[in-house]
Amino acid sequence: MTIAIAPKKSLYEYDFHAWTEETTAKLKARDFEHVDLENLIEEIEGLTLSQRKEVRNRLRTLLGHLLKRLYVDMPDCFSGWENTIRIQRTDIEVELEDSPSLKRLWAEFFDSAWRYALKDVRGEYSKRGYQFPDTWQFSRDIDSMLNVDFWE
Repeated sequence: MTIAIAPKKSLYEYDFHAWTEETTAKLKARDFEHVDLENLIEEIEGLTLSQRKEVRNRLRTLLGHLLKRLYVDMPDCFSGWENTIRIQRTDIEVELEDSPSLKRLWAEFFDSAWRYALKDVRGEYSKRGYQFPDTWQFSRDIDSMLNVDFWE
């Protein structure tokens, strides 16, 4: 009879919180020789990707609600859409304040967010007869997107 022995899990796999505390302590003590570099690199890369996704997804939501507010004639919904627009703008602004280097990726974020926002609103409203432009008809720079009420 053969008994299989499961490989021992690393602290990273077993208890992520404890791993972060241990890694932080080793970094503070400058004990770089014993830092779990592979998993630390993976986590840092994950943080970067997470921030990028956060900005892009909030911009997607912002653009979707701007499209609705601009092109869907449903006045009873305007207030809700405008509220979502304000919230997304504030949240994008906070993300960009926390990580200003993300601003250099704005054009990339915008193109991707526009594509998905347009697909979403067309899927939701085209059957009701609403038409949406293929391209964003207004300024797409950060300042305009965070401050201009394009429907006024």
